[in-house]
Amino acid sequence: MKVDPMGVKNKIKELRKQNHITQVEMAKAMQVTRQTIVAIENHHYNPSLELSLKIAKYFGVKVEEIFTLE
Repeated sequence: MKVDPMGVKNKIKELRKQNHITQVEMAKAMQVTRQTIVAIENHHYNPSLELSLKIAKYFGVKVEEIFTLE
């Protein structure tokens, strides 16, 4: 069951694959578990503002380029 209360979508999986980054590599860089990355990519979990900003910085893009409200 997907938890998407506000219709927040993200492009993390797409960005990660474009940059040839594994879930494990990204999780280590973000200091979270691989399961957290999986949950975010599958829209089961909306990351905190802090984690969202870290993810944007990691990919070198603005937060709104990754996360959208639909």
